[in-house]
Amino acid sequence: MIRDVFWGAISYKHFPSLKKRLPLREQNSFYMATILKVNINDLNSQFFHDLGQQISDDAEIEIRIPDKKSKVEIFSDADLWQIIGLFDWSKEESDEILAPAIKKLADMPVVNIYLFADKLSEKLYQLDTRLHGEAYLKNEGDDYLSVDDFLYIRCAVVAEGKAYFDKVLQNPSEFPADISFEPILNLPDQAYELKTGRVFEYSPTVSYETYSNKKAWD
Repeated sequence: MIRDVFWGAISYKHFPSLKKRLPLREQNSFYMATILKVNINDLNSQFFHDLGQQISDDAEIEIRIPDKKSKVEIFSDADLWQIIGLFDWSKEESDEILAPAIKKLADMPVVNIYLFADKLSEKLYQLDTRLHGEAYLKNEGDDYLSVDDFLYIRCAVVAEGKAYFDKVLQNPSEFPADISFEPILNLPDQAYELKTGRVFEYSPTVSYETYSNKKAWD
């Protein structure tokens, strides 16, 4: 288990689940240096937003992560492809196509939703290259690259699953011309809302927007 340590003055009435984890003598007190040990699965943007509301603007938060790394990745590429493999292509509406995958992701710890968003963005980022862009232009028979259309076709490549993604990644000439699937971008948002009832406010670790993979366009 990874534990994060936070420093700052905080009222535990706003975090009852955290209060239960502290010694009795600390539960009813304020400390200038309060230590909160939180399971990694409990951390999300809403947690930090709520925490920020309870401490002063000049307070500092320190996060400590043990040097020993977990032998098991919390959310792996295999997990990503497993969820994408749940897309129901027998349906016509995008919401119905995504429904099984949304439910599966929403049933996982909330941290997995963030990690899914990161990995999805990583895959789209990997396809954001000059060679794939040139293949797109060749398919279009034009010299204008639509940043949105190029993104939505990359989305479709990922939505088709690992085998097809790997094929197109390694062979840019295989970049498709007649498919797109923008709705996959909303999958983590919908899973998060289903699980928490809140809006998913998160920016992945890398951007999936066209031209974000600058080195691949040089």
